[in-house]
Amino acid sequence: MIVSASRRTDIPAFYSEWFFKRLEEGFVMVRNPFNFHQVTKVPLTKNWVEGFVFWTKNPARMMKKLHLLEEYPYYFLFTLNPYDKAIERNVPDKDLVIKIFQNLSKTIGRERVIWRYDPIILTPEFDIKYHVDSFKWLTSHLADFTEKCIISFVTFYPKIEKNLRKIGAHPVSREEKIEVASKFYEIAKENGIKIEVCAEEEDLSPFGVFPAKCVDKFLIERISGKKLQVKKDKNQRKFCGCDESVDIGTYDTCLHGCIYCYANSSREAIRKNVKNFDINSPLLCSHLVEGDIVREKIRA
Repeated sequence: MIVSASRRTDIPAFYSEWFFKRLEEGFVMVRNPFNFHQVTKVPLTKNWVEGFVFWTKNPARMMKKLHLLEEYPYYFLFTLNPYDKAIERNVPDKDLVIKIFQNLSKTIGRERVIWRYDPIILTPEFDIKYHVDSFKWLTSHLADFTEKCIISFVTFYPKIEKNLRKIGAHPVSREEKIEVASKFYEIAKENGIKIEVCAEEEDLSPFGVFPAKCVDKFLIERISGKKLQVKKDKNQRKFCGCDESVDIGTYDTCLHGCIYCYANSSREAIRKNVKNFDINSPLLCSHLVEGDIVREKIRA
């Protein structure tokens, strides 16, 4: 089974010590976000985990202990966007994050650090020209340290639509997607990296941008040298290309403060959950309580 850590929060940035404690103890527990008392116990032993996929905007804290992952196949999906503090409130300055990206790549290899330019938000300030110029600048710093960039276009989820409207964002049109994709492709091609698009309904392959597989069994196979019997994940969005995984994160626990984040419902919910953080708890920002029903995850 592939373990996703995590679509729901940034474990490398904020909870890496908890993660390594879970690795040491050999398991983690995860609440069903739609059924509070339903808890899944997920083994983290070497013979059960086929690979880890880490999602992050800042893995600096985690990098000090990567040696503890030597016996596991793993890779990072590293998001590095061109936005300011008005959109990504608590993400460190770009120059610092670029250095972290480069150092991570030097440590584990460029094939294991996938750059995410995600999501692409269009506003009067952050227009297509801004994104093209920013992508070109970032690519000049990252191309030697990754093999691939995955892009996505912002989705106007109900919980974040108000935030997006406040900054003048609008749903990205088909024509805008094609223009961005074709220009990004040319920049990526010039710099020797591939570019793919995440969970996109529009077919951008005629413009050089093919569907992404963010949780990618083929990359895990490449890293581990072993074949995986993993199917496509049926529990993701319609156009998601990801392979099946189990996510060990918790919603409403990420502290980056990005206004486009679908994984947080409110600052109050985050404050409430973070108060419950306990490095010794098998649950992230939670504890087992009366009425919980714990079932062990069965390997697919």
